[in-house]
Amino acid sequence: MPIADPINQLAERFAAAIKTAFPEVGDDAQTLIAASRQPEKGDFQSNAAMPLAKRLGMKPRDVAAKIVAAADLSGLAEPLTDESIAGPGFINIRLDAGALADMLGSMDTADLGLPPAEEPTTVVVDVCGVNLAKQMHVGHLRATVIGDTIARIHERLGHTVKRQSHVGDWGLPIAMVTAKLLSLEDAGALPDPLTLDDLNRLYKQAQAECKGEGRALAFITKHGGNAKLTAELESINAEADEYLSKAKSTLVALQGGDQRVHAMWRRLYDITMEACLAQCARLHTMITDDDSAGESTYATELAGVVDDLLARGVAEESDGAVVVRIEGLAEPCLIRKSDGGFLYATTDMAAIRRRVQQLGADQVIYCVDARQSLHFKQVFAAATMAGYATKPGMADPARLEHAAFGTILGEDNRPFKTRSGETVKLVDLLDEAVARAGGALEGRTHGLSPAEQATVAEAIGIAAIKYADLSNDRVKDYVFSYDRMVAFEGNTGPYLLYALVRIKSLFAKAEREGIAFDASAVIRLDAPEEINLALELLRYGKAVAAAAESSEPHRLCAYLYDLCTAYSSFYDKCHVLNADTESTRASRMRLCDLTGRVLADGLATLGMPTVERM
Repeated sequence: MPIADPINQLAERFAAAIKTAFPEVGDDAQTLIAASRQPEKGDFQSNAAMPLAKRLGMKPRDVAAKIVAAADLSGLAEPLTDESIAGPGFINIRLDAGALADMLGSMDTADLGLPPAEEPTTVVVDVCGVNLAKQMHVGHLRATVIGDTIARIHERLGHTVKRQSHVGDWGLPIAMVTAKLLSLEDAGALPDPLTLDDLNRLYKQAQAECKGEGRALAFITKHGGNAKLTAELESINAEADEYLSKAKSTLVALQGGDQRVHAMWRRLYDITMEACLAQCARLHTMITDDDSAGESTYATELAGVVDDLLARGVAEESDGAVVVRIEGLAEPCLIRKSDGGFLYATTDMAAIRRRVQQLGADQVIYCVDARQSLHFKQVFAAATMAGYATKPGMADPARLEHAAFGTILGEDNRPFKTRSGETVKLVDLLDEAVARAGGALEGRTHGLSPAEQATVAEAIGIAAIKYADLSNDRVKDYVFSYDRMVAFEGNTGPYLLYALVRIKSLFAKAEREGIAFDASAVIRLDAPEEINLALELLRYGKAVAAAAESSEPHRLCAYLYDLCTAYSSFYDKCHVLNADTESTRASRMRLCDLTGRVLADGLATLGMPTVERM
């Protein structure tokens, strides 16, 4: 919990006042302290009188009056009077300027008043989730960015965080493209160099070759048709069966450790992951190769998972398949098909067991599309029933959470695609954002070399994309608009970066003019804009904690935007370097410094790139 927290301090004082005024209530009365919706009446307000009045059978204003009479806010807020009571019983509170300055002073530390958790936990965050032989596309943006940011937020609070990228690198589809690559190698037709675009193209070819025309042949057989066409379809299906048989043989060889097959699969893996990790790095995430946990790493465990669940009565056979029946859910969790094949649920069960029992997770957060909600309800419940979600020696299971996210939409309110209807490649999306950021910078930059302009455009473009994604409530769909994202006005990434640059520029100007910064200067809060900025600064710790608890990065984004807005008002109304007195200048420079450090820390916690100049 943040040290400099006026709400907590006020809550303690109001709890004591309520206990004094109404001893019969005991210790469970809510103080209901919140930021005031009418700043002209106070900084905070307590809404405790309304529920207490109902409980005590009194009028809310009478309850409020007794609380006011019993409250001792000395050294924290201005004395309460009858005029502090508004409406049906709201109690308005104005913090004492000196106490507010003292709170800022206690926040002005290396950890910004947000020390590491007293009881740190281990948090595993499921991120990214790419498939072999496929380019990352717009659909991977949210899992990558939201997942990494949630991980960063927990790290900021001092928890041990382990990222896990669940790579789709196993099974028949991967065997299909591996078989295709081997056949091209045998024919001397394998592309050299082999690129991810080649793999993506060959993956689609392999899928088509193994598919055949079964539905068309069944239709013609049932309704009658051209004999020549029937023969052609039968030939296509026979060829497809041959391709599929070869893919299945390749899968068996891969599972059996055949050196040549494994070497080709490894080549496929390395090409895909090199491109994936390059995009993760460009997005300023902390996802590395060490975080990759492919489905292949669970392959040998799946049969054992099913056998274990059957042996302990957690799972049962049903029409040849194996299922786990879950109370409250109509559909059971299917963990083995009737043909003996395993499913995503089987792998996810094994993953939960590893993440909790081997990696030591107290909490596992899955950043995955909202359309998988039922799947995770089933898997979480089944894993908990099986005991896989409980660490050895612990009684309670780990907290399993699906941090679901919505879809990125185009400006037509449909899933975001290219004009030709294809899924947008992530690399193309990022390139376009950077190009537009470069265009938005024209006429704004002064004294930057072309190389520096390119660096700034890259940072702004990436910040624009990430902030647009993170600042939206993750569970909701949102409309993707390049022009809105790269704007320097409004609630955007570039606006936040520009605010930080303005603060850095102020101190650079002070240095040029020989004005020293005094980190121990007395903070004085006289102007309304100074007080408002101070109140915003003190909200930082709670904003980070709230974003962590809810796995909602948009809460931290909203806070940083409010902070920048408060700073802009302060900067416009309160002279800093040209202040009337040296003491005022020193105080305001401390406010600017603290704002810059909080903003920089918040942006780093979001994983946003920053720049020194614009």
